[in-house]
Amino acid sequence: MKRFFLNAFVIAGLGLAVTGCKNDNKEANTTDAKEAATAEAEAMKFTVDTASSVIEWKGEKPTGTHTGTIKVANGSFMANDSVVESGTFVINMKSIEVTDLEGEEKSNLEAHLKGTVEGKEGDFFNVTEFPEATFEVTGITEEEGQSMLQGNLTMKEETKNIAFPVSISRDGESIEITSEEFSIDRTKWNVNYGSKSVFDGLGDKFINDEITLKINLKAKKA
Repeated sequence: MKRFFLNAFVIAGLGLAVTGCKNDNKEANTTDAKEAATAEAEAMKFTVDTASSVIEWKGEKPTGTHTGTIKVANGSFMANDSVVESGTFVINMKSIEVTDLEGEEKSNLEAHLKGTVEGKEGDFFNVTEFPEATFEVTGITEEEGQSMLQGNLTMKEETKNIAFPVSISRDGESIEITSEEFSIDRTKWNVNYGSKSVFDGLGDKFINDEITLKINLKAKKA
């Protein structure tokens, strides 16, 4: 059985340290883990081009927004024409980057998100203990003319099935998978820091449970 790697969040990661107020992006339908998809015999294998693939993230809180990226470590999937049938991709959680800050502010936030600050390892993603997240395809459906990619997202040893809108295009021996912006509830993967749904008395110091993600994957025929 072939698998498709998503680091993910996507990602959650594709979970990622995020902050803030409720956003207007469509929240991914989240359920318990499902059985991985299998491909038909005639499906072709595609390998993710990690140099040109990326997961973008955005988090909000009452006082502002942070944005960033996470890299895809590796991945492959089976496709028939431009229909993805199965696959898995791996997300490199150590690659979490903040793109809206510079200098010490940037490095400090990245360290907090990665959990490399002593005493704050478990606040967000604790990449020393959990260096990778994975996304395993469980199916693809059509909803109101929109392709919905379904898969098991595993972060911090917690697995949930998510479904989100994607566009899939094929050009010769290359396939590109691009999602619309969608959000996941980070607390479902035990990323609870600053969540007012988990902790009382935060006032306006809370961080939004929802992380906005946008996935851009490019792959070539193996």
